Amino acid sequence: MSNYRIIKKEEKALVSFLINHCGFSALDYPIADEVFEYEGGIMGSINFAGSDPDLYDADMVQAEYVDSDGIEVVITLTRDKNNRLLDLDFWKVNFSKLIRYPTPELLTLLRK
Repeated sequence: MSNYRIIKKEEKALVSFLINHCGFSALDYPIADEVFEYEGGIMGSINFAGSDPDLYDADMVQAEYVDSDGIEVVITLTRDKNNRLLDLDFWKVNFSKLIRYPTPELLTLLRK
């Protein structure tokens, strides 16, 4: 993949929160400084630099929140088979553009 960019502060904060919820830290799962935006950033999904999308291993945690337009968004943090963070995946149930980026207090944690 090309077109990586620097991870945003709010993305890093959300990933850190989700990692901690799983009982890990950024020492266990370092957060890459660069990310690739899926779908051109429309829904907010990112891939972490240094991971291999072809080596998906598992979902680490899943959460949901309601965007400011009232539409449900499901967020999944994944890792690859090399035990590195792979994706922070957003799925807005109607496939529309993400309006408000979530903060930890807006999330309902679904599973880990």
